[in-house]
Order: sequence, then structure tokens, then C-alpha cells
Amino acid sequence: MPINYGMANLSHYAYVATVVAYALAVLAFAGDFAFGRQALGQLRPAREPAPELVAVGAAAASSDAAAAGPGPTPAIPGEGHGTRTVAGGVTPGTRAPSPDSRAMGRWVQVALVLTALGLAAHILGVVARGLAVHRVPWGDMYEFVTTVTCVAVAFFFFLMLRYRAYRLGLFVLGPVVILLGLAETVIYTPAGQLPPSLQSYWLAIHVTSITLATGAFVVAALFGAVYLLADRHATRVAAGLPTRAGAIFRILPVPKVIDQLAYRTVVFGFPLWTFGIIAGAIWADEAWGRYWGWDPTETWAFITWVVYAGYLHSRATAGWRGRRSAYIQLIGFGCLIFNTVVVSLLIKGLHSYAGLS
Repeated sequence: MPINYGMANLSHYAYVATVVAYALAVLAFAGDFAFGRQALGQLRPAREPAPELVAVGAAAASSDAAAAGPGPTPAIPGEGHGTRTVAGGVTPGTRAPSPDSRAMGRWVQVALVLTALGLAAHILGVVARGLAVHRVPWGDMYEFVTTVTCVAVAFFFFLMLRYRAYRLGLFVLGPVVILLGLAETVIYTPAGQLPPSLQSYWLAIHVTSITLATGAFVVAALFGAVYLLADRHATRVAAGLPTRAGAIFRILPVPKVIDQLAYRTVVFGFPLWTFGIIAGAIWADEAWGRYWGWDPTETWAFITWVVYAGYLHSRATAGWRGRRSAYIQLIGFGCLIFNTVVVSLLIKGLHSYAGLS
């Protein structure tokens, strides 16, 4: 079928609007750090309690209380008659505010609206691109990046609303703006037909699962990086050492909560990545007559799987938490990025379909 250039142009303009909306949301999130009122560093779901997340956050905050010295500690709803320290400086004797719009602060409300508008434009761009090329819109590197970032923002938007992790938005949307900006300038690929080998229903199965998993891994990696910074800050505070950017880390979720969010995000993405590899092997058998040929992309996809499997295994069996598991997770994401960028663009193989010369 011929390319629908009207839809292709609509997709391009929608992506431009997405970048603008996300960039303004980043400024609003930054404005909350600079001018907004200090908020709780505790994460709670909007509708139902999350005992594990709350307990983890409260336990992590105990080190901050030890560094701050003796004194009254604030009460947390659901903790019985005892009191536990919550990062973020809750007034002693008060209870956490209900998860309504007033608890967000004006800057966060503006950021959420801009993020929602940007996400709507982002989804429109992905759908319009698909209608323009009459297929799933992730057949080349440009389409893959624009779709992965859409999945990442949608997944984080859900986490942000469910666990009120509003102030992590700055660290997620910032890289997304950069990636979309690069997609619309450096790696932009006009709408076109796919090579014959990719014109298969397996594209919608294999690449879709890989795309969803990659979007989740992007969010998990950003959480992991923020965790390492927040944990370093908490360690220095506990040791009585000078730190920088203390005003930022005081209103972020406590480090162990960020670590738990990263873990849950990987748990979501890992089965999708596993299914994507299996579906890719089946597709390879149909297209090339073998399930596995140690093509560079296949090899690095498997290496990525092994590292993420090691991350989950170390947490489940050895009880690794915190910095060690965060390093493993970031190594896995580094393998994923190496496969996506270096292998796809620079190393010739059967999967060289980036659409870039």
C-alpha cells in the first residue's frame, strides 16, 4: 500500500508537540524542586496501601534519623501506635496527607498536566506513523526510539500516579526529551516500506514485546541511577560529611523505595524480554531456517537477558539489595544500549534494519 504522507506529517508534528510538552513538564518539575513546598519522601498508592513499599521506605529513613540525632519522629498511618521516621521532614505528630491534588503542589500539578498532554501527543504520533506506513510503527531505529520512549513515559506515568512518585519525573522526562530530540533530528527516517524479510506478522509479536520490555528497562535504569545518587547522599549525611544538592534529595523518595521501584519495573519487563527472545527465535526459523545463529544482535540480546536474570536471581537468593543490585541492573541496561545502538548501527548482521545509512 502507498505511504500516507498526510499521516506521516501529522506524526512528525505530534512528536514535535510532544517534545515541547515534555520539556515544559521538565521545567515544571524543576520549578517544584526550586520553589515548591517540601513534600513527603514516602510513596503510597493512591487507592490502596502498599505495605512493602511503605515499610521499605520507613526502614531506609531510620538511617537519616540516626544522622540527625535524637528527637521526636513523625507518625506514619498504618504503623500502629509507634512512630517511624519518614524522609522529607514531616512535622512530628502529623499524619501523611491524603493523595489528592493539594498534596502535589502547584508546580507538580502543572507538570502532571503537561506530561499528560505530551503523552497524548506522543501516542498520537505513534498511531499516526502506523497509519502512514500501514503496519506497526517500530520497523526502524527512528520508530523504535519514538515508541520506546512512549512506552517508558506511559509506564512511569502509571507509577507516578499510583505511588505518588511525582518528584522522580524530572529524572525520567529529562532523558526522554533528549532521546526524542535526537530522534527528530539525528536519526529521523522518512516513512517508508520495510524490507521483505521484515514483512511478517512476527514483527508485531517479536518487536512489540522487545519494545515494551525496553521501555520498562529504561525507566528501571533511570530509577537505578537516581537510587545510587540518593544512597550516596544518605550515606554521607549519616556519616556527617558535607553533601551537595541536599535540598533535592530531601524531597525525593527514600533510597530503598527507589530501589524497590526499580526492582518492580525490571520484574515487569523481564518476562516480556524473555518472550521477545523466544518469539525472535521462532521468527528466525521461519525466515532463515534456524532458531539461533549467534548473530551479533541475538548474542547481545541473550547477554542482556543473562545480566537481568542475574540481577533478579541475586535479589531472590543472595538477598542483594541496594548498590550491588543497582550496579548489576545498570550493567544489563548498558548491554541493551550497546545492542540497540552499537550493534544495530555499526556491526553488520542479519538484524541490520536500523534504517540509517
